[in-house]
Formats: sequence, C-alpha cells, structure tokens
Amino acid sequence: MTRSTHLQANRPRHQRGVTMVGLAFWAVVLGFLGYIGVRVLPTVNEYTTIQRTVDKIAASAPSTVGEIRTAFERQKEIEYAIQSITGKDLEITKENDRVVIAYAYQKEIPVAGPVYILLKYSGRSK
Repeated sequence: MTRSTHLQANRPRHQRGVTMVGLAFWAVVLGFLGYIGVRVLPTVNEYTTIQRTVDKIAASAPSTVGEIRTAFERQKEIEYAIQSITGKDLEITKENDRVVIAYAYQKEIPVAGPVYILLKYSGRSK
C-alpha cells in the first residue's frame, strides 16, 4: 500500500443518502399529491365524458333546443359519470348554420376540514 492510499483509508468517510427525516418529508409530500390526484381524477373523467357527449350530440345535427336537451338527458342516464350538469344547464347557440353547445360548472373537492379545492370546468362542442 502506498502512503497516499494509506492516508485515504484512515480518513473518515462522509455518509451519503437520504436521512430518515428527509424520507418522511418526501413520503408525506408524495402521499398528499397522490391523495389530491385520487380526489381530482373522477372530476376530470366527468368533464371528458360531458365533452364527448356534447360533441356527439352536436355532430348529429339536432334541429331544436328541446331535442338537444332530451338527447343530453338520455345520454346522462347511460353515462353514470355525468352528475354535475343537466340538459337545462346547456347553452345552445347557432354559429354559421352550425349548432354550438356550451356548458360550464364548478366542482368543490373537500380536502380536510374546511379546506376545499375549487375546480371550474367549461367547454363547447367542436
């Protein structure tokens, strides 16, 4: 063994890695983000279902406002994910001889105690 190798071998090594407190901190942060994700995901699913339904109805070229609202209610009975809006909540207009169906709604997601997350969704047919 050479002299420099011998000196390096006797020098104390610094430990590397994550401390227990650091590990606990990141576990709490990731757990909270996972909890929020699990609570938000169903609302995103509902939004995409509503958007698909509105696009499908608009593509069928309905002739009256009542027909559009009835078609939405019928689809709502089939799709259990749609709970936040009804056919009455749809805003139906015509642009360039094309039916446009718009909607907007809010979802409050309870997090803990008096803390809520407010999500605002809006969309319109393509």
